[in-house]
Amino acid sequence: MKILISADMEGATGVTWPADVLPGGPQWERCRPMFTSDVNAAIAGFMDGGADEVLVNEAHWTMRNLLLERLDDRAQMLTGKHKSLSMVEGVQHGDVDGIAFVGYHTGAGTEGVLAHTYLANSITGVWVNGVRASEGLLNAHVVAEFGVPVVLVTGDDKTVEDAKGYAPQAKGVAVKDYVSRYAAICRTPARTAADISAAAKEAAALAGRREPVRGGPFTVELEFDAEHLCGAATVVPGVEPSGERKVAYTTETMYEGIRCFKAVTTLVSAAVEEQYG
Repeated sequence: MKILISADMEGATGVTWPADVLPGGPQWERCRPMFTSDVNAAIAGFMDGGADEVLVNEAHWTMRNLLLERLDDRAQMLTGKHKSLSMVEGVQHGDVDGIAFVGYHTGAGTEGVLAHTYLANSITGVWVNGVRASEGLLNAHVVAEFGVPVVLVTGDDKTVEDAKGYAPQAKGVAVKDYVSRYAAICRTPARTAADISAAAKEAAALAGRREPVRGGPFTVELEFDAEHLCGAATVVPGVEPSGERKVAYTTETMYEGIRCFKAVTTLVSAAVEEQYG
């Protein structure tokens, strides 16, 4: 049994504000061990549950945040940027039996600690076929096309609740409770590690390749905090204006959909100016 862990940082133990997750600062350095602890707990639980192999896909910001030197030796880590499927890279090779979303968060425009969708501020909302989407929902659509179930989701309590909409069978672990976008009631690393490990052990029983889900076509709509970002987004072929500060595109698969999403967010990021956005 092979498990893929998609590891994001905003939903990690102890993380509550931007300095905790922005690479290079002292708070980021402080939070990296707690992030690594969450991932190690998931690895240990999956191994106890019968997994033979665990691949960790580093999925936050620079995708170079986890401490490899502290990673459980039984796992391997895919680290670095410019991956074809970004946060769920590795799922497309046909050898993954289950995926865990560790350290995830809620989507742009919703309640949740450090809530956003791909871009920290510029995107104020994302919808897939009319349903407001988090990164978890987007990624769940992608992995379903490869027959891989989401078996574990960790993050704040709002993230665990969000996951019930896209992976109702998955085990959920809340490592903190939402108070505001930049505040949470946090459990200690020792407690969250125990909770994640126990849930991952149970989640291993949910792993197993399924029939690929062909849920398309998918219409993805994005809302931005400034109108000029629509102009940047519509440089991508097939992306069209859909309303005030909104663009939309339609693809037959979410594999295509997430790749288009990456292209849009890359161009939008390049169009943001300091201070004014």
